Amino acid sequence: MDATGRDRSIGFICLGVTALGWALNWPLMKLLLQQWPPLFARGLAGVCAALILVALARSRGESLAVPREAVPRLLFATFTNVFAWMGFGTMAMKFVTVGEGALIAYTMPIWAMLFAWPVLHVRPTVRDIVALVLGVAGVALLLSGNGFAFGTGKLLGIALALSCAILFALGNVLNRKQLPMPPLVVVAWQVGLGCLAMLILGVLFEQPNYGAITPLGIACFVYMTLIPMGVCYVTWFETLRRLPPTSASTGMLLVPVIGVVSAAIILGEPLGLREIAAMVLTLGGVTLALQKA
Repeated sequence: MDATGRDRSIGFICLGVTALGWALNWPLMKLLLQQWPPLFARGLAGVCAALILVALARSRGESLAVPREAVPRLLFATFTNVFAWMGFGTMAMKFVTVGEGALIAYTMPIWAMLFAWPVLHVRPTVRDIVALVLGVAGVALLLSGNGFAFGTGKLLGIALALSCAILFALGNVLNRKQLPMPPLVVVAWQVGLGCLAMLILGVLFEQPNYGAITPLGIACFVYMTLIPMGVCYVTWFETLRRLPPTSASTGMLLVPVIGVVSAAIILGEPLGLREIAAMVLTLGGVTLALQKA
């Protein structure tokens, strides 16, 4: 195998590790939320993970300095990429199933495609309209189990999951210019600042019972801290370095698929023909959107 083939093989291995690590976080996060409230749990895990990322960056000789002109962009990216994506997504898990939350959250490329029209002046094509229709149809099918008879909690969960997808997509469109710092340093700052805000809000308003956590909860917390926000960011950067962006982004569609299947195994959530058809429709639309991106 030549160097290029070996590089691609390593890239696909890193992609698989990233997808699996991020996917398993969905059902394990749901388990942790049975013991600790969402903002506190995700915030504390994120602050711990940020310290690990800082240590990794320093071990590679990377500076943590933030240029003054980059501060506003860093703060905006922190809001869309961490506070909205992680915070709203985690709060949604209190009210919706893993399958519902993951599929709604991963419609983000479709919303990014729509935002590109007014922001980047990229007009939607027929392919884009098909992607939107497929994505919306898939989510609608998934949520139609009870004939769209939603309680207040379910509506709140759907709104939070949709908000996390839309805000993350908006951030991707508006944050197209790369921040003038190494990627690992950027992630460390964003995760640290965004999760610190979640932690403070969680302590102030959620009033967590610190002693309520069980050994299973501790295991979920350690996993959330070390794998999705530690190991997976490192493997994701390696994936982006070794594979074309479209291949890497399309490969991330494994995350909601593995998340839904693992939730069925770990949590006993439903996984029938309706859920499978919804995944096929939604991820089909997302794939079309990603191929254009």
